Amino acid sequence: MSITVSEARERRVYWAVADCLTIVRTELVHLVKEPSVIAWQLGFPIVSVLLFVYVFGSAMDVGSGSDYKTYAMPGMLAMTMAFGFMNTAYAVAIGKEKGVVDRFRSMPMAPSAVVTGRGVSDVLHAALDLVVLATIALVIGWRSDGGLLATLAAFGLLLWLRFSLIWVGVYLGLLVKNQEAAGNLFAIAFPFGMISSVFTPPHLMPDWLGTIALWNPVSSTATAIRDLFGNPVAAGDTWVESNAILMAAVWPVVVTAIFLPLAVRRYQGLRR
Repeated sequence: MSITVSEARERRVYWAVADCLTIVRTELVHLVKEPSVIAWQLGFPIVSVLLFVYVFGSAMDVGSGSDYKTYAMPGMLAMTMAFGFMNTAYAVAIGKEKGVVDRFRSMPMAPSAVVTGRGVSDVLHAALDLVVLATIALVIGWRSDGGLLATLAAFGLLLWLRFSLIWVGVYLGLLVKNQEAAGNLFAIAFPFGMISSVFTPPHLMPDWLGTIALWNPVSSTATAIRDLFGNPVAAGDTWVESNAILMAAVWPVVVTAIFLPLAVRRYQGLRR
């Protein structure tokens, strides 16, 4: 019995979604069985909160009489989302090295499912990270004064940034040879998160470094969520800072448009 073109398309879409959900379920089961993974990935931002807020916070001046805690906490949230691509890359590299990717490739499943399944599961993981960090922020006295809708929009921008960087992580994880090489990606993640407005306003940096920080997608997200949270925004008068919310929405689109096709193409290339 022959099927029409539209029925064939509907079947492909159905199995693409079903296989994606299978991958998501597999990743979540692994997360439940290995809760130490969450603790390890949250370790650095938690230590950073304690270090910069309580150890260096009293000596930090971001201008405009802003309290450093209210400036730093949104930055910490943005930095955690930015560093997430390294966790994605490491998990993909391990799966590739241990043959998990090969087993998926040998199955009659949608080629996109491994990539999209990783993306959905990582967004859920990132949401859990944000809940934990926001709880810690509330405990140490940070508050959002922007109202419910603005606060939800801020968390939405954080997840939007994390979603776009998933594809960077998937691509790099498929690109590196093994998990040891994936661990070295911290050399990329560290400057990407730190040369930004996470800890200090770019206009207080040397001009050349401040320019790099200004056009860092992490800076746009950090500045945008400070505004949405109603926290003091010690920003300059540049266009990118004045339009931080717009740029926080646009940057992830650009990153996704570049790295999602690269990740899918790289995965498909492994089949040859």
